[in-house]
Amino acid sequence: MKKTICYIVTAVVGIIAFSSCKKVLDQKAVDSFNEETVFQDINVTKAYLGNCYANMDGSVLISPTNPALSLNKDLLSTATDEMLNMQRPNIVGNIKGTLSPDNLGAFGQNWFQFIRWDSLYGNIQNVNTLLANIDKVPAPLPEDIVLRDRMKAEAYFIRAYDYTYLMRVYGGLILIDKPFNLGDDFLSVKRSGVDETLAFILKDIDSAMAGLPMKQDIEQGRATLGAAAALKSKLLSFCAGKLMNGGYEPSNPLVSFQKGSREERLKAAKQIAKEIMEGKYGHYALTGSTDDPPANMTDEDVTAYADNFYGIFMQKGAWNDEVMFGIQLKNAEGNQKDMNLSWAPNGWHNFGQNEPTEQLVRLFEMKDGTPFVWDKNNPGNDTLRDFTAAQLAADPERNPYVGREPRFYASILYDGAKWQQRPNDLAAQDPDNAVQTGYYIDANGKQRAGLDTRQTATESWNGTKTGYYVKKYVDKDLDGQYYKNDNAWIEFRYAEVVMDYAEACIELGEVSEGVKALNMIRNRAGLPDRVTADQAQAREWYRKERQLEFFGEGDRFYMMRKWMIAPDAISNLYPMLIYHYADGRTKWQYSVSSTSIVDKREWKDNAYWLPIARDEINKAPQIDQNPNY
Repeated sequence: MKKTICYIVTAVVGIIAFSSCKKVLDQKAVDSFNEETVFQDINVTKAYLGNCYANMDGSVLISPTNPALSLNKDLLSTATDEMLNMQRPNIVGNIKGTLSPDNLGAFGQNWFQFIRWDSLYGNIQNVNTLLANIDKVPAPLPEDIVLRDRMKAEAYFIRAYDYTYLMRVYGGLILIDKPFNLGDDFLSVKRSGVDETLAFILKDIDSAMAGLPMKQDIEQGRATLGAAAALKSKLLSFCAGKLMNGGYEPSNPLVSFQKGSREERLKAAKQIAKEIMEGKYGHYALTGSTDDPPANMTDEDVTAYADNFYGIFMQKGAWNDEVMFGIQLKNAEGNQKDMNLSWAPNGWHNFGQNEPTEQLVRLFEMKDGTPFVWDKNNPGNDTLRDFTAAQLAADPERNPYVGREPRFYASILYDGAKWQQRPNDLAAQDPDNAVQTGYYIDANGKQRAGLDTRQTATESWNGTKTGYYVKKYVDKDLDGQYYKNDNAWIEFRYAEVVMDYAEACIELGEVSEGVKALNMIRNRAGLPDRVTADQAQAREWYRKERQLEFFGEGDRFYMMRKWMIAPDAISNLYPMLIYHYADGRTKWQYSVSSTSIVDKREWKDNAYWLPIARDEINKAPQIDQNPNY
């Protein structure tokens, strides 16, 4: 009996429509594709592989025609201390103390589909179908044989990618390397431990690397040798953390390694990162200069570094050497997302969805590389800055947003930040086109809400609760009210490889080498070198640098679990209230009180691992649930 191929009709039709495979279209109606059809023609097989790409982010159950990897309007960073999900704060149950098999919130819905158990396993089934049949695909020409072998390697990469993202949130997995068929005994499958799971994924990555080309030998966006190496670095680095090496239920093989040592895993993580940095898998590099920045940087210098960093996330054509894997959003081809509409300030008729927190904002350093110190002018008071016009003129850095490091200006929209031209209906209220998250008090004491607050007359329900908006990935030249984004989403950046190498070195006691790599990231960001210190200090520097470098990209969700620092990271969120007076006085009030909490948060240690949904356990009761659920 013919077995119908699920999830492929849209991709097959879309790709064949622009190909020369006229015979295929003549022979079969679009609703009758099956294994016999798909694997009788290499072009149809290629279309099927394209759909596996489209679904590698879990969109197999949601919107398979509009993939985006880890990009969604609700960023994964809202499940950390970096951001607030302003419109749906309660769906991130891992930081609300509400996560359970019956209440997965964003982790069981479409918001974070890229780490959902059911959706990723749906794509693994598709990939397994391809791998089980691809050797039977006719390849009459030598170039067909080359294509078929490459497609097999791409399929191994996709399966390894999906398993990697599952492992980092669930631990040990059900390991499946063949397609399930009707009549198979689903009640026989069980989860393997993390030792077996890691070995399985690494085998897939090695199979992928054996057949993948260098980036210049394949179209942008497909798997490359460098992308597979970066995936291996990401996986091994996570597996070398405290969480899986005795930090959480050390005797439980589903979440803790029972074989080998952490030192061995750190050495393996260091080795693959080092090989990438040496160019073994293609040429990759940080965007911009990695020389020590000029001393006493001017405002122009800071702007140049900020623009360079911001530009990494605005790429719309050929990608630069920092991109190791990602997806290009293209309005003209229907693959589009609305980052501007979803994330940018409400005073431009946008939704302000993902809001940076004050805790995050204070981590950004000063432009000379010294720490930002809130209370430097008023020691002991870490909630209030209140200065006259004369005081601000004498020392502009009394304004907490003046004199900060370039990544701050590339990543955060704060009160006073220059942004786009206001829409016509609001232009008269803001001739400076500057973000207004503060309030204005005239000489008579009358208060007016800024255009980007929750008290403005314009779409106040979308105003920021924290006092900030995200700038990273938001296109300054795009009107989100009317147009969707077409800049790239970068899933693997070369900067992450450098950071993985730095961490492995520091944790192995090779502190000087680790700090040397760390300084590459800092110098590119316009910050001076760190001086070699002891391991504890280097670790602190590294972790802070990583959070600032990858702010908003989802990395923090994995790191705060990997390092087991979530209890210290997760706390209630409060607003930054800003008041501008007619005489030039400005007051910044971090309103920390029980009545001004904008998001109440609670961490419970079971959230170090996601629970498997109750529905999945009910389908296969023999599957072990994660601990403490």
